[in-house]
Amino acid sequence: MIKLTDVTLMRGTKVLLEQASAQVNPGQKAALIGSNGCGKSSLFALLRGELSLDAGDSQVPGHWRIVSVAQETPAVDRGAIDYVIDGDRHLRQLQNALQQAEQAHDGEKMGQLHDQLHQARAYDVEARAATILAGLGFSTAQLSAPVTDFSGGWRMRLNLAQALLCPSDLLLLDEPTNHLDLDAVIWLEKWLQRYTGTLLLISHDKAFIDNTVSHIISVESQKLITYSGNYSAYETQRAERIRQQNIEYQKQQDKIAHLESFITRFKAKASKAKQAQSRIKQLEKMEALLPAHIASEFSFDFAPPTGLPNPLIQMDDIQLGYGSNVILKQVKLNLVPGSRIGLLGRNGQGKSTLIKLLAGVHAPMQGHFSAAKGLNVGYFAQHQLETLDPKASALLHLQRLDSKATEQQLRDYLGGFGFHGDQAVAEVAPMSGGEKARLVLALIVYQKPNLLLLDEPTNHLDLEMRHALNLALQGFEGAMVLVSHDRYLLSSACEDFYLVDSGKVEPFAGDLDDYRDWILKQQSAPSEVLDSRPKPDRKAEKRREAEFRQSVAPLKKAIDKHEKAMDQLNSKLTVLENELARPELYEDINKAELMQYLKEQSEWKALLEEHEMEWLAAQESLEHAKAQYESEIDG
Repeated sequence: MIKLTDVTLMRGTKVLLEQASAQVNPGQKAALIGSNGCGKSSLFALLRGELSLDAGDSQVPGHWRIVSVAQETPAVDRGAIDYVIDGDRHLRQLQNALQQAEQAHDGEKMGQLHDQLHQARAYDVEARAATILAGLGFSTAQLSAPVTDFSGGWRMRLNLAQALLCPSDLLLLDEPTNHLDLDAVIWLEKWLQRYTGTLLLISHDKAFIDNTVSHIISVESQKLITYSGNYSAYETQRAERIRQQNIEYQKQQDKIAHLESFITRFKAKASKAKQAQSRIKQLEKMEALLPAHIASEFSFDFAPPTGLPNPLIQMDDIQLGYGSNVILKQVKLNLVPGSRIGLLGRNGQGKSTLIKLLAGVHAPMQGHFSAAKGLNVGYFAQHQLETLDPKASALLHLQRLDSKATEQQLRDYLGGFGFHGDQAVAEVAPMSGGEKARLVLALIVYQKPNLLLLDEPTNHLDLEMRHALNLALQGFEGAMVLVSHDRYLLSSACEDFYLVDSGKVEPFAGDLDDYRDWILKQQSAPSEVLDSRPKPDRKAEKRREAEFRQSVAPLKKAIDKHEKAMDQLNSKLTVLENELARPELYEDINKAELMQYLKEQSEWKALLEEHEMEWLAAQESLEHAKAQYESEIDG
């Protein structure tokens, strides 16, 4: 078992855990939760042997095989399936030893190694690796594609596949769903339910936690508190504890009244549709569990839009795509105030493409599309995090939107998104992905949109910010279209679901449980579909692949160059920031040295920003080239 006793863990001068204790039994599946920066990832590093305790005792069985997801992916030409199998180093060592024994004609050694390879499940490893990759969204053609062909998010999926393939006694997963879409999340959930080892999971996806773990370990006030049951059970237990203590309970009463009013309105017009009833239950449950989130620093609401034209958007017989490749055809969809639509569908079927049409990023290839006069779109997508001004603060971003508001008004507003005190005036550049996502949401909410388009808004948000977003969406009066792998958000924020599949956008008759069943059915069928397809011209296919690799080689070279430069600059900045953390540096006698360090920091950050922008441009060009190449193959 894993046993932590009176553990104190520090990072620099910050105390993460102090006299904290917890125990995880063999075969147990537990989620480690807590606010960002509370020490969850550091605890994982401790279990991997990468950190030492400052006090206390940590026990992990010495014979346990500990596996976690690699955070870096080398830019290698190794095929995807071979790269995944390479993660099982013991198996690869046995295969190399067998090759040497065969060359030496050592029959006895060969026999021993064949037995060991059988024990290591070497003879079905390719089938297992292919199954895992298919579950994570890789197509059959991608199994042999080199790692260098994949973008950052897909490389993280390859690293996750490595971890799942490796035999393990303890599996450590830190935000495994961040780079996955909903169908891959559903598949991973099923895989983890069958996993027989000990699982420790860090995740901000409530539904995913609910369906995979039996215990919650919560980091609270530098202690580890263990709750029996999944995340829903944790919320119930924690809410009851806080009710009994009556800590700041009055602070939540206005939220409860707001939800009660919303639920009453919703019940009055709800049909007997399964998903409508499911949503009522979610909202009632949310009301009961509010005290579990009473200490959250996040709290905001959508102000009423300045106008609500009806309809907001009309479209008929729309075709969407890139170049000559049609992705969606005959799309018919009207958005009116109060529309709350969740888009479902497998990866690559066109959900984000449809969102971009609604946002005005893409024009239709054909068909009728009209937007109402007075349409005010609030559009959230991951790429918008990079459009923030890195040298500006959160406060300055808002002041650029509203020059008439006082600084205190804007500071009060930003406080609801977790930007307090100096955080409100700090530059964007060093912010984490979660902080940038919160700032983008703050800017969207401030502009009082009447149409919300949210494409994976929760990717970098922690549990408390997701909860605050969920609450805010309940009172939003305009129309909303949501793409998310967070099923809790989908089920509680959406009234209607549309399935984007096979070039069509159609109402989905069912709730998310029905969609899960549909996805699992689709995942069990691909091999039958592939077997019935005509055999491709391998010679022509290889020629096209070679031509494509040659055409994108300069882009890949540029990306590698900028990545190396960014790594070097980040390393320099880390060393420099450690120097700047020395208290004696701020004494008058060291002023010249301090000014030199600050000058270097400014120059290196500016240089880093240049490389990041050039890297992003090259990456986008490469993605566009890949999309064009894939569309030509599909065509």
